[in-house]
Amino acid sequence: MDVETIRKSCMSLPHVTEHIQWGEHLVFKVGGKCFAIANLGPAGNAISFKCSPEEVVELTEHDGIIPAPYLARAHWVALETFEALRARELQERLTTAHRHVFEKLPKRLKQQLEAGIRKPRRAPRKIAAKS
Repeated sequence: MDVETIRKSCMSLPHVTEHIQWGEHLVFKVGGKCFAIANLGPAGNAISFKCSPEEVVELTEHDGIIPAPYLARAHWVALETFEALRARELQERLTTAHRHVFEKLPKRLKQQLEAGIRKPRRAPRKIAAKS
């Protein structure tokens, strides 16, 4: 598995957006909340994703899977290489990560996403000129 395969898998899930953040990380979000982060750079973990507390314990027993740096307390794991999990299992875990994050979104935001409504952005405030 590689980053492009991960990207296709994540983008096939409902309501997903992708962003480049923190220099060289491809971040996948649903409703503005991250559920997976793929490293595009040469150094660091291959991919990190959201899990349940039980899944964290189960997954970190595998070689090549560690608690995600900076995100472990929020129940994230990191794969040191894409080969730490079989391709099929990684796709299933990413789908589950998406579901975990989507389920925690506010009800109104979920309804807006389901209806295809984008959350309106605030108009910039006009500053009155001083006379």
